[in-house]
Parts: sequence; C-alpha cells; structure tokens
Amino acid sequence: MTPTPQQDFVLKTIKSRDVHFVRFWFTDVLGSMKSFAVIPSEIDNAFVEGMGFDGSSVRGFCSTEESDMVAFPDPSTFQVLPWRPEANAVARMFCTIKTPDGRFFEGDSRQVLQRVVDRAADRGYVMNVGPELEYYYFKDDKGTEALDRGGYFDLTSLDYASDLRRDTVLTLEKMGIPVEYSHHESGPSQHEIDLRFNDAVSMADAVMTYKLVVKEIAMKYGVYASFMPKPMAGKPGSGMHVHQSLFDYDGNNVFFDEGDPSGYNLSKVAKSYLAGLLKYAPEFTLVTNQYVNSYKRLAGGFETPLHLAWGRSNRTALVRVPGYKPNKESACRLEMRSPDAAANPYLAFACMLAAGLKGIEDGLEPPAPVGSEDLYQLSREELAERGIRMLPLNLGEAIELFEGSELMREVLGDHIHRFLVDAKRAEWSEYLGTVSAWETERYLHVL
Repeated sequence: MTPTPQQDFVLKTIKSRDVHFVRFWFTDVLGSMKSFAVIPSEIDNAFVEGMGFDGSSVRGFCSTEESDMVAFPDPSTFQVLPWRPEANAVARMFCTIKTPDGRFFEGDSRQVLQRVVDRAADRGYVMNVGPELEYYYFKDDKGTEALDRGGYFDLTSLDYASDLRRDTVLTLEKMGIPVEYSHHESGPSQHEIDLRFNDAVSMADAVMTYKLVVKEIAMKYGVYASFMPKPMAGKPGSGMHVHQSLFDYDGNNVFFDEGDPSGYNLSKVAKSYLAGLLKYAPEFTLVTNQYVNSYKRLAGGFETPLHLAWGRSNRTALVRVPGYKPNKESACRLEMRSPDAAANPYLAFACMLAAGLKGIEDGLEPPAPVGSEDLYQLSREELAERGIRMLPLNLGEAIELFEGSELMREVLGDHIHRFLVDAKRAEWSEYLGTVSAWETERYLHVL
C-alpha cells in the first residue's frame, strides 16, 4: 500500500535524522504514559497493520485472557525527541489502540476524546483548548524541599528554576508545541507553563508531552518535578485550568456575541455550554480530580474553585470568563478552574466537551453570575439561599456521583466507567483505613 503524504514524511525523516527507535506512546485510563520502542524497518508495516503488544499490564486495559492489543501510530504526531542524542536518535508517535479484530479498544482514552470531538464536528463545532498546568520543583522525590521561596511572577534570584523553565519551553517548542506564557506561581518553587490553544485531541497529546518534558528536564538538572495536586499543606495546589471555546468551520468563535445584553460578550451557545459545565461538573469531577489528594487542593483555599458558580473576576467560582481582551472575538472563552494537573487530559477534555454539548442540546441557561466576593466566606445557608451548590468534597462523594451518571457512562463507555468506579473505590477504601500523622498527633495523647 502506498504511504500517505504524512506517512511518507515520517519514513523520510527517520532516514534523514538518523532515527534508530520510534517510541509508540499511549496512556492508560488514569493518564499515565505508556510506551514501547519500534525499529525503523517496522514502521511502514505498522501504519497498515499496527504493532501488537500485551495490554494485560496496562491499568484499565484488559484481563490476561484477552490481552492482545494492536497499536496504530498516528503519523501527524511524529516528533524527534530533542532530549535524546542526535546520533542514533529517538522519535515518538501517539497511537490509537485497537483489538485484533480491528475494533477500537474501549479502554483507549484518546479514542474516547476523538469520539466526542467527532460528535461536536457533526454539529459544526471545533473545540479549542488552552490549558494552564501548574507543578512544583523539589530537591528529589523523597520529600517536598523546595528550590526557592519565590512567589507569583517573581523574576529575581528567588526564582531559582528559571533555567529549568527556559529549557522546558525551548524543548516543547522544538517538538512543535507553542507556549504562550511561563512564570513562577504563588507557591514556593511552583511554576506554570501555559500552552497556546489548539484542537482538543492535539492539545491532549501536547499535555501528555508537556508533563513528560517537564520531568525529563528536571531530571537533567538533578531535581524532581511533581504534578501532585496538593503536595504541601498550607501551600497552593497545582491545577490545570482549562480555557475552552467552540469555533465553526469558517473559523468564527461561536462563543462570541458583541451584543450580549449581560455585557460578557457571550452568545446563547456559550451560555448553554456554560450551563452544561455547571450542571454536570459534579458528575465528572472523578475524572478531572481523580485522586484522594485532589480534594485537599479543592477544599484548601488559595482561590480553588469548589463552588458551582461563574463570573468574570471571581477565581473562587468554578467557571470564569476571562476579561483580558473582552472585545476580541478569538479571545472569548470559558475557563474551567477545577481540573488538576494529575488528570488524564483525554478524558477530562472529553467530559467537559460532552457536558457543554449537552447543555447546548438541552438549551440550558446558566444561573446569574457572581460578583467578586470570596465564595469561601459564605456560610452553607448563604450559599443555599443563592442556589450555589458545591463540587463533591472528597473522592468518596465523587465516586457516587460519577457512578450514577448516565452522561458519564455514555461518554466514557461501560469499560472505562466501570474501571474508574472500581479502581477509585478501592483507593478510597484504602485511604479510609489509613491512620494519618494528623490523627495520631491530635488524638493519641488525649483519648
């Protein structure tokens, strides 16, 4: 079979760049990167027939009895890895996972996102995503000793990790991933690199690449980078704020309406999408915040969004309408603030897009926006009076809401839905049976 132009480009680049191994990348259901290496002589055939591998050891894939999986590389994702030597170079491609009989594998989270993206495309929409991922640098992976005491936007000797961030940005750009901003965050040795918006599948690939590059460059400098949602008590957690919008095929931002009477420049489509996010966020919080530790961030203050509300300047609300360039059509978007940096980006984007589309289909209307007040200062009674609900407060609550969600079962499929319920219930049970240092220090000497 004659290779496509993209496949032909890959094959020629492998020869011209002295590539000796091509790593096939894919993720497990929890969003951990998985990979195996393929030699160049096999790539031509892999485009047609895929490469078989044992899926029984990949979390959320399959049992030993039905472990045969086939990975089909996506030639549009081919990149030479810049942190590996130029001689005997190593490249990568993301993969679609199928079963031996040619069916898309139900546990392939990249395909889950593609399915929802295709559904949006059938309605004339293209989802654009621009995430802000935060992370910490520590001396090593044995503790949380920070590299500096810098704060938000610091550019002084306190920002010890500027060189790490610089190398990370340059490496991302060498891999074709444009960066919009990078800066020191508010926590000690906490940093953020914001990626320029792209379509949802490409951006999920970019997020997975970003997280690996951050860790690789940290390792090069002899330190450790962590995307743990809340690594230190009393310090800010690490989120993945997801800026999102819908465009039509002519390149128009369908979220933008300069005549919006509310003054937010949001169209009816945008408001229904927003209403869908607010309605279904409690049901998909298990995906966007999938660990016990995730809820330490959500409930820990520091402008974390626990409340099902929206507004312009209020960073304690779940969804914000950024106002940096309020009259610029391309800049009109919604910022979902609850996801954390440890989420599987494919599933997180799929759930948010599906919730927004459901809001559009059902013609939902959002509640009135909130002002600039700190929603954490309102009592439960005051929140109830204003009709402001909250996200689940812990992993246990998130599991129950997710398990009962028809939308999540439809979006993710029975395979992933069931796996997440079982895996997270086991994690929650183990956590409940653990006695923490906080409990010992608080109770042992008095009880």
